[in-house]
Amino acid sequence: MKGTKSLIFATVLTTIAAFTGVQAQDKIASYGFKGGLNFSNLYTDNVDDNNVLTGFNAGFYAKLPITNSIAIQPEISYTTKGAELVYNNAFANGTAKFKTNYIEVPVLLVVNLTENFNIHAGPYAAYMVSGKTTNDSNFGSSQSELDTNDFNKFDAGVAGGIGVDLDALNFGVRYNYGLTKIGKQDAFLSSDAKNSVLSVYVGLRLN
Repeated sequence: MKGTKSLIFATVLTTIAAFTGVQAQDKIASYGFKGGLNFSNLYTDNVDDNNVLTGFNAGFYAKLPITNSIAIQPEISYTTKGAELVYNNAFANGTAKFKTNYIEVPVLLVVNLTENFNIHAGPYAAYMVSGKTTNDSNFGSSQSELDTNDFNKFDAGVAGGIGVDLDALNFGVRYNYGLTKIGKQDAFLSSDAKNSVLSVYVGLRLN
């Protein structure tokens, strides 16, 4: 938990430094909206890549140039995470979903390999705001709201991906690797489960 708080603190400090430092740069900062799809899972010591849940991400970004080829990109997004289980046994068949919603703040170092193509990586910190479970089976449908007090509300990890920047639009693929356990010892969720999210997004530059 100490390491998690340190990562969150470092993320916040980097965000503040990035925004305050942009005034000293000769390059032009850009900002805009971004959003797309999430393909999330919960991984443990025994990873199962079959339980992928489709969700979404939406938010804002700012790109703050340091040089012609390097920039800092802080973001703030509403993003969904979780996992899905499709079951079919002698008693029932259906789909169970575990969904969590976060406010997430990544701070990324962006390196332009060409004029339009970049790679980016950096830490992220997130706060769980809500969640629910749903179950759709041959016996009917049900859903239940999650008590966020049963979970570690703060999530933190590392993110990395690739992007393509055009004049007004940008596209990218990114993977978020969670470093914090999302369940508490007394929660029904496996206490060693962590978030794993692959995202695709489209951004709209506003300036």
